[in-house]
Amino acid sequence: MTFTQSSTPADRIDVVIVGAGFSGLYMLHRLRGLGMTARVIERAHGVGGTWYWNRYPGARCDIESLDYCYSFDEDLVQEWRWSERYATQPEILRYLEHVADRFDLRRDITFGTSVVAADWDESRNVWMLRCDTGETVTATYCVMATGCLSTTKKPDFPGLSTFRGQWYHTGQWPHEPVDFSGKTVAVVGTGSSAIQAIPQIAKQAERLYVLQRTPNYSMPAQNRLLSADEVREALRDFRERRRLCEESEAGTPLAPPTLATYEVPPEQRSARYEEGWRRGGISSLSFAFTDFFTDEEANRQAQDFARAKIRQIVRDPKVAELLCPRHHIGTKRTCTDIGYFETYNRDNVELVDVRDNPIQEITPTGIRLSVRTIDVDVIVFAIGFDAMTGALTEIAIRGVDGQALQDKWTHGPLTLLGLQTAGFPNLFMITGPGSPSVLSNMVVSIEQHVDWVADCLAYLRDRGVDRIEATVEAEERWMRHVAELAAGTLYPRANSWYVGANIPGKPRVFMPYVAGCGQYRRECEEIVNSGYTGFVLGETAELHNEEVNA
Repeated sequence: MTFTQSSTPADRIDVVIVGAGFSGLYMLHRLRGLGMTARVIERAHGVGGTWYWNRYPGARCDIESLDYCYSFDEDLVQEWRWSERYATQPEILRYLEHVADRFDLRRDITFGTSVVAADWDESRNVWMLRCDTGETVTATYCVMATGCLSTTKKPDFPGLSTFRGQWYHTGQWPHEPVDFSGKTVAVVGTGSSAIQAIPQIAKQAERLYVLQRTPNYSMPAQNRLLSADEVREALRDFRERRRLCEESEAGTPLAPPTLATYEVPPEQRSARYEEGWRRGGISSLSFAFTDFFTDEEANRQAQDFARAKIRQIVRDPKVAELLCPRHHIGTKRTCTDIGYFETYNRDNVELVDVRDNPIQEITPTGIRLSVRTIDVDVIVFAIGFDAMTGALTEIAIRGVDGQALQDKWTHGPLTLLGLQTAGFPNLFMITGPGSPSVLSNMVVSIEQHVDWVADCLAYLRDRGVDRIEATVEAEERWMRHVAELAAGTLYPRANSWYVGANIPGKPRVFMPYVAGCGQYRRECEEIVNSGYTGFVLGETAELHNEEVNA
């Protein structure tokens, strides 16, 4: 399916959606239900979003499969059967392909096409999206379902073009399997994708070097096959399970802690941590006590427990110490793993500290460090993403008076609810900065955002208007609120991708909303119930501001 240059009103559609992952697929489904015309533009050659691209060995979700799924259709919920506690990338992709087929979504998706620019036409009240194919799409509304972790950080090491071996990025993995048998491999990075990939690569490679600058905390997944009884029980009470997710902080059905760290004696404290470690998962320790993210000394107790576990698992004391993180646990994305720390007990694996011995250049045969050169056949870059804003700012988006989104966000992203940004009417972001997004179960947050947008468009249509824009004042209030909430936690103290620290030159701003899914949902509902306070409907925000000032 292709688009042609818009020239008449007949060419104009109601909504254009950028991205065909979890967000874009559900957005398309909801808009169809409203009787609106909608099209999806997707740069990949299939559905899936992040799960289309991230095919590296060991790739799987860190939210339990039974919760990392749609809830909007009861038949879909009941008919799909997850095989493991934490689904692998191939299984999640099969699920999304099943959703696309079940609801006949592909006929309204243009694959293999990237949006390079989006311009607001004030005179016509439309968005004009230009694609890399030369085609233009015209729509009244634009929904950016581009994902939070979809723009990869490019490896920029000197000499990479001279490397005679093969190199890969975990975020853009080949579709065909990569065979590491008999190869000497270097993995650059020890974030989430590396922690999942390293154990799998180590099983194949003749020799594996792990180049680590900053160690990360990782909790055991305690993964297992799901029994028929377990799945049946979860599905029997799925509505209640999902309600708990929606009202929770993290978008999962775990009961929140009720006690602070120092309200219990040391032996009970250790027992709570141990219980979480045995349960496994990303929230293994953070769900032990209420002050995990807010009290430095309480957080240190959890840090000490996690470091003690690493020292117990890794037999070489020097290697174990190199693997022990020193930042506040949880303030960088805590990873989940299957045998990650155990991998360093293998004879064919070597941990290389590149903080004290940094990478100087890539050579034709390997990697030159300050005091050492490592010859390798394959390099795997697990260096992450330009998170939360990268997929938006890499498109040349221009709003009212031609203002560029990238210019507006020079000092950090500005949004109202993470859904809209002032000066860009009718442009919606799904799980944008200023929403719980990456601090939550993404599917729960995605469904909530898509439902909010769909309900908003229905509200506008029912009132005979076709324009909505966040005001500057409301946006400023919201971003102050987001910043104040973050400042009351330990999160901003870490040099994490939550604040853009992994991208040189990116402004340091803590981007997610930390109060959780439940509180955020209530904030959104309050704004809707008050008649979309903070948004201007059916007129320009400039005119609205003049009326307010008068």
